[in-house]
Amino acid sequence: MLNDRIFVPPIKIQGIKTKIVPIIKANVKLAAAEMWVEPFMGSGVVGFNIARKKAIFADTNPHIIEFYNQIKYRKITSYLVKAFLEKEGDELEKKDEKHYYYIRDRFNEFHDPLDFLFLNRSCFNGMVRFNKNNDFNVPYGHKPLRFAKAYVTKIVNQVRHIEILLQNNDWQFYCQPFEKTIAMAPAFSFIYCDPPYIGRHVDYYDSWSLDNELSLRDTLICSKAKFMLSTWDHNEYRSNVYIDEIWGFCNKITKEHYYHVGAKERNRNSIVEALLTNYEIDKIRDKETASGQLSICFA
Repeated sequence: MLNDRIFVPPIKIQGIKTKIVPIIKANVKLAAAEMWVEPFMGSGVVGFNIARKKAIFADTNPHIIEFYNQIKYRKITSYLVKAFLEKEGDELEKKDEKHYYYIRDRFNEFHDPLDFLFLNRSCFNGMVRFNKNNDFNVPYGHKPLRFAKAYVTKIVNQVRHIEILLQNNDWQFYCQPFEKTIAMAPAFSFIYCDPPYIGRHVDYYDSWSLDNELSLRDTLICSKAKFMLSTWDHNEYRSNVYIDEIWGFCNKITKEHYYHVGAKERNRNSIVEALLTNYEIDKIRDKETASGQLSICFA
């Protein structure tokens, strides 16, 4: 039986997979897997809901990795998050965008993970975007009472859940390219990849090219591990030609998905997602994941 309750992590990332975790969970092959390996963790929502005792989470965005490592090593706690967001939330309510941009400037100078959390939960549309100097440059979201008591409690509970997961599991977090992460995978691992979507508008910490997609394919094949890869299949305008050209050897299941993310309205569209695997996919075991449109809103 699938657990219908999906844990949402404290860091929001565009393209978050919260609503399709059940269909991913229904089709991963973990029975013989010694370790969960996730080279593009992003928000971490997939692995945080599926990974077992041992896991490697990695990303090229150092601020995501630092945030979770500080929780892992108890430098950030749920109690500290509560006090921080209450204090800075009060300042935001008094000074509005002036305080947001003060925190943004402070983060770009000192890279404090708590400032990163604050920006992530108060910026425009929950985006994570950096300029060529690797400075966070998303504008203010202008939502009234952004850090109201209920919202702070929600974030604190999310951090507390991460604390429990890290106390009970051997999970490692690395800032590194996907090639190095996949090379660390033991022989009996399950690798889940959610790379930037080739041929689509993406705001990622760094760019993604055809060469990257080819390198990912070759690295996964060489790993000999079972893997699942998320990508886009098609929308009403065009199809992802790279699925056949690069991933034609894979099995595929698809699911319609709607994103409410991106700076421009035209980037917030329904899209059919594809899950590609190098093993035979079972029939979907959860009726709710088999039909209907999925909607994600970055609150």
